Amino acid sequence: MDCALNFKPGQIVSLECGDACLHSEVIQVVEARQICWVRPLMLVGLVSGKDLSDRWPEEYTLSDLRDGADLLWPLSLFRAAVDTEVISLLSQLQSLDAEKKDGAIASRQLRDFVDRVWAAFPNAFH
Repeated sequence: MDCALNFKPGQIVSLECGDACLHSEVIQVVEARQICWVRPLMLVGLVSGKDLSDRWPEEYTLSDLRDGADLLWPLSLFRAAVDTEVISLLSQLQSLDAEKKDGAIASRQLRDFVDRVWAAFPNAFH
């Protein structure tokens, strides 16, 4: 992505893989290595049978990843998030019930997403 070099700390970026989209905050861009240090914010999972091309699916799950691990991943995997895409999700994230903020579940969901990304984009990690 050419625009990836323009990522700035604090910017929200997205990474789609399969039926899920990871929204993260940029902490730092390491241009020399073409990697991005991001802090995952939330994982949006679509209900089966839906397509990510529909930006506003009616049925999705939202996982709070703010207490999880940071990632150092290739810049090429990310795109700048569109404001209209994440503003309502961020407000929903703030209002999630305590039971939906289970750290162990969120950690497992992030790990599963990481595994899917590694499998889907193996050349990006070489």
